[in-house]
Amino acid sequence: MKTAAISICLCVSVVIATSALSRAQSSAFSAAPSTVVVGADGKFETAPDTALIQFNISTQADNAKDAYDQAAKQAEATRRVLHANGIDPKAAEIGFFSVNPQYDWKNPKHKVIGYQVTTSVSLKLKDFSKIGPVTQQLADASVSDSQSLSYTLDSSEEAKSKAVADAYRHAHASAQSLAAACGRTLGELSNASVDTFENIHMPGPMRSRAMAGMAKLEAPTEEFSPQNVTITAHVNATFLLK
Repeated sequence: MKTAAISICLCVSVVIATSALSRAQSSAFSAAPSTVVVGADGKFETAPDTALIQFNISTQADNAKDAYDQAAKQAEATRRVLHANGIDPKAAEIGFFSVNPQYDWKNPKHKVIGYQVTTSVSLKLKDFSKIGPVTQQLADASVSDSQSLSYTLDSSEEAKSKAVADAYRHAHASAQSLAAACGRTLGELSNASVDTFENIHMPGPMRSRAMAGMAKLEAPTEEFSPQNVTITAHVNATFLLK
């Protein structure tokens, strides 16, 4: 629910904030005589243009070399899956790579009993038809215990502009209403500030092992539509009063 805080001094200087966020931000504005300061939110929803598949390659062995070799085999399996779907392996990005010793904490000397090699992989796809085959084939190859799929907007500048325009329309409408209530006429824009945000939907994991052997079945996301991406904007604006 939106709340409004209005300060009117002889209908000469007016401040309105349309949300908790705008109240905090509008404090940076000083209401000069014969001005109206407003804050408003806007948004724009659009279909995503990028699918993001994320998974970890993680192996464990008695020694570091064996753990590394196993990880290398899983990485090669990943490359084969990408090649099979017409994807350049360079499109897959490595987030981190670690080699960690595993200790026997029940042993007072904390003896090393093995090594774990872990790396994170992110893959962006523009062709959504490849999501099902890629995730299924990664599962069949036992590359990772889990995968996550999320959708985002890679080209967001146009969406941000539309969200800002929506916020400005709300701000201008509020300013006009207040000016009219004071018996004044709204003048030109004096100054403004803008903030934009993308609402990110955190993906949940998809269990790869459970998916293995289901190649003949439809992918779990078959025939569903990707969730829209919402870009929100907040505008603080100062208008002159006539």
